[in-house]
Amino acid sequence: MTSTVQSLAATDNVPTGLFIGGDWVTGSSGGTLEHIFPGTGSPNATIEIAGEAEVDRAVESAWEAHREWISYTPEHRRDLLLNVADALRDDAERLGRLNTHDFGVPTMMSAAHAGLAEKFFRYYAGYVDKANGSSTPVADKFDVNLIEHEPYGVVGIIAPWNGPLVVVGLNVAPALAAGNAVILKPSEISPFTPLRFGELCVQAGLPVGLVNVLPSGPEGGEALVRHPGVKKIHFTGGGSTAQKIITAAAHNLTPVATELGGKSAALIFDDANLDVAAVTMSFQGPVGQSGQSCACSSRIFVQNTVYDAFMERFIGAVESAKIGDPFDPSTIVGPVVSQAATNRILGVIDRAVDEKAGELVTGGKRLGGDLASGYYLEPTVFSRVDNKSALAQIETFGPVVSVIPFADEAEAIALANDSVYGLNAFIQTQNVGRAHRVARKLEAGSVWVNRHSDLGPQSPYGGYKQSGAGRAGGIEGLHEFQQVKTIRIGMDF
Repeated sequence: MTSTVQSLAATDNVPTGLFIGGDWVTGSSGGTLEHIFPGTGSPNATIEIAGEAEVDRAVESAWEAHREWISYTPEHRRDLLLNVADALRDDAERLGRLNTHDFGVPTMMSAAHAGLAEKFFRYYAGYVDKANGSSTPVADKFDVNLIEHEPYGVVGIIAPWNGPLVVVGLNVAPALAAGNAVILKPSEISPFTPLRFGELCVQAGLPVGLVNVLPSGPEGGEALVRHPGVKKIHFTGGGSTAQKIITAAAHNLTPVATELGGKSAALIFDDANLDVAAVTMSFQGPVGQSGQSCACSSRIFVQNTVYDAFMERFIGAVESAKIGDPFDPSTIVGPVVSQAATNRILGVIDRAVDEKAGELVTGGKRLGGDLASGYYLEPTVFSRVDNKSALAQIETFGPVVSVIPFADEAEAIALANDSVYGLNAFIQTQNVGRAHRVARKLEAGSVWVNRHSDLGPQSPYGGYKQSGAGRAGGIEGLHEFQQVKTIRIGMDF
């Protein structure tokens, strides 16, 4: 189903400057960029792009704010982070619309991104006055041995275009709770929600400069990573960019944490509830966010004995998802992010057809008619795909999934683990023993049983293998932004 795009991005007031030291900065050294709304393919704003000069200014502002921040009592810092959570809640509707302007995510999902950020801020606010160090005994001594967790000072957080508000929750919240100041570098493709978030931080009472927001491209990103005043980098995005960041960070031996891509496997066993599995995997696969998610379940493995029955339900769920205006509350599938992404994804589909990687059973085309000016692609499913093919092994980052049969549990695990990625895995089964057994054998940072991925602040999230090194969520996410110090006090005096 499709709907006409009726909402034009130009109807909303979107922030376009850089946010540094609590001020809106224009005339930046990085110049400007015309932002394109994916729903129409038309420009909706001209935004400022940060360059090296703005990075210098933001680092200076951040260090000053950091010193003020750590001078506050833990209780005061906790309360201010709760103020930010309240601000995210109260501004959720506007943030949701800005999120849709950013990269075309339907409003049915964009509001949830704001809610996720709020949850993470509430969770990490609670750690500020509770995340203590420890004291351990020292052999044959009566010394006092203390292990302290201290902030880095100023950290750089590089957000992807497909979830800037999610990164605000997963990474900015623990960085602030740990005592750091943050320079948030959103992609130039999706700058609006991060900029609004920076403004909300000041309104909530955080010291000006504690959160600076610098939309930029590769040049601004490299300036941030190479800056000697930035003491840690957290990057969410693709593997090739991560390699460049790690190389640049080596200049100052700056530590880097990463959350990277995925080619997540979903295992559908013959005892699964096929109706639930089909709907869950359609959303987790080509439908939700048009497959533009690191958590996308793009390899779906189905036991031979229920393969045809699952496929009938799965194709029905995929084809019934409404495609259209991302501002329409009933829209489930919005556009992909850009013309370049459209061309790339169509190239993946054409290559898979040419190489006979599998059978194209639905989708595969760009939508025309009322949606022709936007970047809309049909959710696409290939059946009986070769797991060694490029289609099954290379991250597509679009609404394209492979469905692959398997014979038994051992083969399912082997196929699922045959990937350089290891971010998420999914299991559909009603056998509790199998769920535990298989989950422990899957090489993935998160395993979701009988559900879609649902990030929560209590659980660490991150990847195995080439899906990254580092965790967001839980105490592990807080420790990602802290360095450990040992203090031993001799008592022989």
